[in-house]
Amino acid sequence: MRTLIQQLREGDYSLVVRSRKEVMTFTKPGVADLLDLLNHEPHVLRGALVADKVVGKAAAALLVLGLVGEVYAEVISTPAREYLEEFMIPVTFMLEVPFVMNRTNDGWCPMEKLAFTEFNPRKIKKKIEEFIESKS
Repeated sequence: MRTLIQQLREGDYSLVVRSRKEVMTFTKPGVADLLDLLNHEPHVLRGALVADKVVGKAAAALLVLGLVGEVYAEVISTPAREYLEEFMIPVTFMLEVPFVMNRTNDGWCPMEKLAFTEFNPRKIKKKIEEFIESKS
């Protein structure tokens, strides 16, 4: 995991995933890369080590659905940490915050907000997809 964390920080990536022996890096904002992996290459996430810049509850739900093996977050929301722990996914982090802020830092991240009261990871994924669809 140490190598992934170093890559995350030094490579200016938003997400680094080690699946088996292959390391993949990603740069899209928010949950876009996680959602794409889950929808198109779910085998990549299964048992993977994941280092992410920011993990809110929506991202945590996608990680749960992907059956990841371990998660590191530079920043994690308390609901995301608790959610991952509920599903027995080991998680470490640099900073824990009450909730993830939006990009303008004037309120909740919309993904965090839509996932906040939902427990079922499939329902959270559906809400994420509906939100993204409504914006395109």
